[in-house]
Amino acid sequence: MVSTRRAAWVSLAALGAAAALAAVPGVSSAATGSGGAVVTKKLNQPFGLQNAVDHRGFVVAASEKGRVVRVLLNGHKHVILRGAPGVAGVAASPTRVFAVIGGPNEDGSPTGGKYGPSKLLRMDYRGHHVKVIADLLTYELHHNPDGQVQFVNGHPVDALSNPFAMTWSKRGLFVADGGANDVLRVNPRTGKISTFFVPPTVKDVPACQGPDANSNPGTQGCDPVPTGVQVLRGSVYVSTLGAEAPGAGRIYKLNARTGKVQHVWKGFTAPTGIAVRSNGTIYFSEVLYGAPEGPPPANFDPSTIGRVTRIRHGHVTHAHVTMPTGLVLRSGHLYATAWSIAPMLGIENAGEVVRVREGSFS
Repeated sequence: MVSTRRAAWVSLAALGAAAALAAVPGVSSAATGSGGAVVTKKLNQPFGLQNAVDHRGFVVAASEKGRVVRVLLNGHKHVILRGAPGVAGVAASPTRVFAVIGGPNEDGSPTGGKYGPSKLLRMDYRGHHVKVIADLLTYELHHNPDGQVQFVNGHPVDALSNPFAMTWSKRGLFVADGGANDVLRVNPRTGKISTFFVPPTVKDVPACQGPDANSNPGTQGCDPVPTGVQVLRGSVYVSTLGAEAPGAGRIYKLNARTGKVQHVWKGFTAPTGIAVRSNGTIYFSEVLYGAPEGPPPANFDPSTIGRVTRIRHGHVTHAHVTMPTGLVLRSGHLYATAWSIAPMLGIENAGEVVRVREGSFS
């Protein structure tokens, strides 16, 4: 499985050359028609977004700079962790903040600084007492939940572990590991890891039929690639990228105790983050929506890339948000990270957290 943090977004690489022709860096997603009010700006590659449980505001994973940031609703920011490049997902309990670091970069270079790749960290809300509590790569190498071939002639042919999203609940931490093609449950106190859910490869869309649909030897169809996870009451919701193949993205509703599938929504293209209301309304981000294939046309505006999709009573609508990944609901309002992959286009410090109005969906 290709890396969900780098290689899975390789289609955006051509846009880097066009960044100078693009919209002025720092233009907010609200200004480009997202219907969202900007909560804070000047984040660098904000991926994960979660509520600070029993505290004000949010915690954000700023991957490019390797930081975990507290963001208040008034826009004030406070860095509580530095030195973890590649940090992708965050979660928070009433007393602790958790962060998970993605897998190695596409060129094999390590992530995570002194912590290393695929590590799960725990700290307090001031960023003190930082501790590695789990090693997801070691778990993947020992257990290989998706059963795919990991090495050929000593060389890895699978992304192995590349966690991208995480959430906390009273049932534990749930981690969507896109590289391992699974959702893991981690005890936040002991760090013990167990396999919660392994979504199947996708074979029922044209782009995913046959062995050539996946670079992994012996694998039929497209990798599922979990990229978003939320716990709501007795269910866990998981979004899967579907290797970016058209129509291969899935939303799963699972029993939070057993992992048994309760419902599947199909037919989407590259969903990333997910948020769900208590009334069953589902939101998921599409960070790559509208990205051109190949070289972009002259004067291409990267602020047009991305959207958030809503499923309400079976009706699908969309709101424009520039390059969103993380989603979260707080006090009835939907919030998203924006400009999440702008550094891949050569645009630095453009990341935002925005509030997305319900009226912006159409």
